[in-house]
Amino acid sequence: MTTSAPALPEIPDLPGAVRLRVAPSPTGDPHVGTAYMSLFNVAFARQQTGRFLLRIEDTDRARFRADSESQVFDTLGWLGLTWDEGPDVGGPCAPYRQSERLDTYRPYVERLLAEGKAYQCWCSTQRLAQMREIQQKTKQPTGYDRLCYGKTREERAALPGFSETPVVRMLIPDDVEVEFDDLIRGQVSAPRPDDQVILKADGFPTYHLAVVVDDHEMGITHVVRGEEWISSTPKHILLYRWFGLTPPRFAHMPLLRNEDKSKISKRKNPAARLTWFQEQGYLPEALVNFLALLAYPPAQDADGNDVEVFDFADFSARFDWRKVNPVGPIFDLKKLDWLNGVYIRGLDLGDFAGRLLPFLIADEVLPAQPSLSELARLRAVAELIQTRITHLTEATALVRPFFVADDALEIAEDARAGLGERAGEVLDAAAAVLGDIDDHGHGPLRSETAWTAATIEAALRGALVDGLGIKARFAFGPLRTAVSGARVSPPLFESMEILGKTATLNRLSALRATL
Repeated sequence: MTTSAPALPEIPDLPGAVRLRVAPSPTGDPHVGTAYMSLFNVAFARQQTGRFLLRIEDTDRARFRADSESQVFDTLGWLGLTWDEGPDVGGPCAPYRQSERLDTYRPYVERLLAEGKAYQCWCSTQRLAQMREIQQKTKQPTGYDRLCYGKTREERAALPGFSETPVVRMLIPDDVEVEFDDLIRGQVSAPRPDDQVILKADGFPTYHLAVVVDDHEMGITHVVRGEEWISSTPKHILLYRWFGLTPPRFAHMPLLRNEDKSKISKRKNPAARLTWFQEQGYLPEALVNFLALLAYPPAQDADGNDVEVFDFADFSARFDWRKVNPVGPIFDLKKLDWLNGVYIRGLDLGDFAGRLLPFLIADEVLPAQPSLSELARLRAVAELIQTRITHLTEATALVRPFFVADDALEIAEDARAGLGERAGEVLDAAAAVLGDIDDHGHGPLRSETAWTAATIEAALRGALVDGLGIKARFAFGPLRTAVSGARVSPPLFESMEILGKTATLNRLSALRATL
C-alpha cells in the first residue's frame, strides 16, 4: 500500500479570467448538440473577453473513429464557433487530446488510492452483468456491491467472477452531498452516485476522472454541458474536493428534443448529424441563430415585438445564464427553414452566387473551375432565384437548364403532361415573334428592340395573349417547359434573356418537334 499521496502538479497562470470548453468524443459524425453547446460557451466567453477551448475526449477507444475529429474541426469552423486553444491551434495546456494525456491522470488515481478514497476492483464484466440483473429483478438500487473493497488481489482471486486486470473505483461516502448550484437551474438535487469506475482496465481514465483533471489543469471556470450530466455532477464535485480544488461553475443546458419529445439522436433523426445541415444547404448564420433561439428568448423591439433574426455578436452581447430556458426545446426544422430563407434573401448577390458554387460543382452543373463567362451567367441566374429557394441545394434544379446544351435539355414528365392542346400553336407563334427581336447590342446604347426581358415579354404578350386570345398562364406554360424542361422555373422572360435568342429558339423548336 502506498504510504504517502503523490503531489499534484502545479497549474500555471493561464490567459483569460473566464475559460470555457467543449469536449466532443470522436466516435462518429459530430452531433448537432456539439454546436449547440459550443454556441453558448463561445457566446459567454466572448462577452467576458475570456477563452474558449476545444478538447477531444477520445478515451473511448472501442468507438473511436479517425475521421470524426476532423469533422468536428470543419463543422464548428463552418459555423464560426472558433476556439482559442485546441489540438490544431495549440495553447498553454497542450496536449488537448485525452489519449495524449494518459500520464497526466495517474498521479490523481494514485493519490485517491493512497488516501483510501478509491480502491481496485477485479470483478469481471460477466459478474457485473449478473449483479445488475439480480438487482433489477429484486428491485434493489442498482450500483456496485463493493465485493472487492478491502480485499487484496489474492483474497479476491479466490472468489468467482475474477478478472486479472483491475479497474479503479471511487469509494463514495455515505454522506456525499448531492445538491449543487446551477447557473441555469439554481439549486439542483441529483441522485446519490455509486462507486464510479475512474480508471479502466486498459489504463485509460473514464470520463468522470478525465473531465475533472482536464478541466482543472486547463483552468476551466465554467462547465457548460447537457442536462444528462446532472446526475454525474456530485461525483465530479466530490473529486474536486478530494483533490483540494475549487470546482468550476456548472450550467446544464436543456437537451434538444424531437417532436415526440424524445432526445434527438443520430439513430432517429438525420438532423442530429451536424454535417447534415451542410449537406442540405443551410447557411451557418441561420443555424447559429436557430440554435440560440432553441434555449434563449429573442430580443424585443421598441414596440415589444420579438426580434427572432439576430447575429452572433448581438446574442453574445445580451447573453445571461439566468435567461436560458431549462425546458428541453423541440427541434423545429420548419422554423430553421424559415430562418434559412430569410438569411438567403439577405445575402449580397455575389456572396449568394459564391455559396451556390460548391453545390453546383458537386452536382456537375458547373466544372470545378468555371470560366468567367460561366460565373457571369451564374450571377445573372442567382439574381432570379435568390427569393425562390429555402436551401442552397434547391438551386441545382433551377440553375442546370442555363448550363446544359440545348439538345441535352430533358423535359420532365409532369411538364410534358401539362402542355395543353394548343401548345404547338403557342410554340409556333412564339418562335415567329421572337425571331424578329434584335439579338445584338448590349449596354445602355442597345436598341429598344434588343433581346431583353422587357422586349421579350411585350412581344409574347402581344402574340399569344392578345393575338391568340390565350390566358397568360396557359400561353406561357409551354414556353417555360421548352426553355427549362420543368413546370416551375425562374422568371420566364428573364430566363430567355440570359439564355439568349439562339438557345431560346433552339429549345422552342426542339419541344415543338416532339408534339
